[in-house]
Amino acid sequence: MYARSTSITGDAGQVDACVAFVRDEVMPAVTAMDGCIGLSLLVDREGGRCIATTSWLGEEEMRATEGRVGPLRARGSELMGGEAEVDRWEIAVMHREHEAEEGSWCRVTWMQCDPAEVESMIDFFRDTVLLRLDGEDEFCSASFLVDRAGGRCCGTARFESRAGLEATREMVARMREERSATSSTRFTDILECELAIAHLRVPELV
Repeated sequence: MYARSTSITGDAGQVDACVAFVRDEVMPAVTAMDGCIGLSLLVDREGGRCIATTSWLGEEEMRATEGRVGPLRARGSELMGGEAEVDRWEIAVMHREHEAEEGSWCRVTWMQCDPAEVESMIDFFRDTVLLRLDGEDEFCSASFLVDRAGGRCCGTARFESRAGLEATREMVARMREERSATSSTRFTDILECELAIAHLRVPELV
């Protein structure tokens, strides 16, 4: 399965308007397209960043909709007053302890590695990161997205509350240090944000 993420950083005062736009206009339009199985929206209200992710049955179905989602993306960019950045991913891991709920909190971590190490990164996330997160009381779910050709990865862990997320900061920092010391991995960005729309609908993939 595949995913396409659109990230826009702009006016923090427009985040609620962006949530309404994605919920009322983008989600009905995109989920009606062939091959689309869901959508989620993460928001950083303080930083003015919104990340909409759509899930697809296959890469062909995802790419076939590029022209149709362009106008929606342009309207979102205009609304937020920022430029849209688009990433396309293979969904390598999806694990849920509990179903996603709006208002829960996520930590999104972007990584860059040698393309030859992507499979090793998937194994590290599945066998080390998930194992340690599963022991946390407020852990709910996690996903791992990859761009095999570009050596890019994106891991997301969701918690019941912001406090639950904050309680794991030191533990995940140690895991990042561990991975950096034993591979070519560079951690390029980390975002803690709210799950505003929970409708991704990707089945368990571990």
